[in-house]
Amino acid sequence: MTPGGQWVRLGAAQRSDIEFSLDGEPAKARLGDTLLTAILLVRSRLSMTRSTDPHAGFCLMGACQECWVSADERPVRACSTLLAPGMRVVTRRHAAGD
Repeated sequence: MTPGGQWVRLGAAQRSDIEFSLDGEPAKARLGDTLLTAILLVRSRLSMTRSTDPHAGFCLMGACQECWVSADERPVRACSTLLAPGMRVVTRRHAAGD
């Protein structure tokens, strides 16, 4: 995926890069990143709803329920789930159980 995220990494340069799949495309993040961090470093939104409204995490602590995605075929909150090497992340709401 081409970099063009909403967030810019300012620290954590010493952590190792890891590869994962984001909606079927290869992506990279850093060990210790949450799914939300990894996704928003790559693109400007977390997901699109069926009505095509862009979504991202609002509270960043697991309370708002806006950041649900699928990780390795199970629903998880992107803001509180750590990325693992090789993880398959799907952000399309209809594919993530919404």
